[in-house]
Amino acid sequence: MMHRKWKISALLALVLVMGCAGAGAAESSLSDNFLLWLFDFQRTNGVKPVTDKHYQEECGACHFAYQPGLLPAKSWEALLTDQALRDHFGVNAQLDDETLKDIRDYAISNSAEKSWYKRSRKIAAATEHGPTPLRITGLRYIVRTHHDIPEKMITGNKDVKSLSFCDKCHTQAAKGIYDADTVNIPHYPNWDGWFNKP
Repeated sequence: MMHRKWKISALLALVLVMGCAGAGAAESSLSDNFLLWLFDFQRTNGVKPVTDKHYQEECGACHFAYQPGLLPAKSWEALLTDQALRDHFGVNAQLDDETLKDIRDYAISNSAEKSWYKRSRKIAAATEHGPTPLRITGLRYIVRTHHDIPEKMITGNKDVKSLSFCDKCHTQAAKGIYDADTVNIPHYPNWDGWFNKP
């Protein structure tokens, strides 16, 4: 009952703000994302799932298709250029100009600071200042949330190898869900370190 009253109040406030800001504000992706968030709280816990076909096909062909909300726009701007893709972490991942533009536009418009999803907002806040992060696994937020896991379970685990393989342990990573209760580390099914944090 309380959630319903809050949703109605928030919706009325949004309508008032959007009305005052003019018709153009209703078209912004942030407003659209807010409306989605408003009516589905569960979606806000993780990051927005990948919804772009080109992005999923091209990026997912070589590795887990990381959701754009895992990095700020400045990172995607640096990573998704023709020159950067010629040596994309040791691999030539060049794309034709049209596909690159589509993927770049999608990643930037769905980046961490343009999202209402909880983990994306934390990443946006943590990367607002300082150097542009180029690796998701190098983000302080990601490092901090994984620091309790012994190395033998990640780099020493033949079925994981690195934090970069999110979907190896996060069973619902493709849906943008990274909650602790969806984690299953291969060969360590009973490890409950995630649940014993102070």
